[in-house]
This record gives sequence, C-alpha cells and structure tokens, in this order.
Amino acid sequence: RPLDAPEDAADQDASPIGGVILRFAGARYAVDMANVAEVVPVPVLTRIPGGPPWLSGVVNWRGRVLPVIDLRPLVGAVLSPLPTSARLVVIADGDIEVGVVADMVPGLLDCDPRDLEPIPATIATGIAPLVRGVVDIDGPVALLATDAVLRLREQLPRARRATG
Repeated sequence: RPLDAPEDAADQDASPIGGVILRFAGARYAVDMANVAEVVPVPVLTRIPGGPPWLSGVVNWRGRVLPVIDLRPLVGAVLSPLPTSARLVVIADGDIEVGVVADMVPGLLDCDPRDLEPIPATIATGIAPLVRGVVDIDGPVALLATDAVLRLREQLPRARRATG
C-alpha cells in the first residue's frame, strides 16, 4: 500500500462475502459461493443403514457417489418430509464434495466481511462448530464454514471392501 494511504485501507479493499442462502429448520444459513458447485432439486436418495442422523443418503452426481447431509438434526429440528421447494446444494473444495439439503434456497448473500459477527451463544451446539459467524441481512444469516461441513464426511463409516 502507498505510504500515505490510511492504515485501514486494506480493510476497505476487503472482498465482499458472497454466498448461496439456504433455509432449513426455520433459519437461514449461507455457503461461500466459491464452494458451491451446483444447486438442483433434491434427487432420489439411496439411504445408508446405520449412518448418523444427519446423513440423508447418497445420490449419483455426475457419475460419482455423493454423500447427502441434512443439517436439521444438528440444530435439534425434527426431520419431516422435504417440501417441493427443497434443493440440494453441492459444495466442494478440491476433490471433496458433499450435498447439503435445504428446505429452500431463497437467494444470494452479498455482504461486507466487516459485518461478520461472532457466533451467538444461542446457536444450537450441534451446528456451532460448522458456523464461522453471523451477518444481519434482514435478519440473521449464519455463515457455514465450508471446510467444517466437508469434514463431516470423515465421520462416515468407510465402505466395506468385498473379499474373495
């Protein structure tokens, strides 16, 4: 930066936070736009017996098996059938991909990173590790930490290999 520039000039140049807003369990969350691969109607899921409550199942996505997670159990919401407005938001970071179910995707998020506030103490403990902060855009929007959501895959049981 130029020597005569104010010290907070770097803050003024901060890139806006862009994301896709997801609504589930009566609240709004956002996923960083850079990590959103696709938003589609929820396809037919293949259930996985014995999986954690947040694992909806898997789908065939572009010729690959994609785990689909439903974050509603992590906020203490009762699982109910998804509405027709439900969407699958495929998030990715490198070669790690996961689908996240949302009751609806009402729009996009565009905010200043300086508006990001700490996670409130009232947030459900199950989802708190997956949230990096909250912004107020006509009400609260919790920003999901993409890396933490993708790490949920590490809690899934490994596929058994056929022997013989």
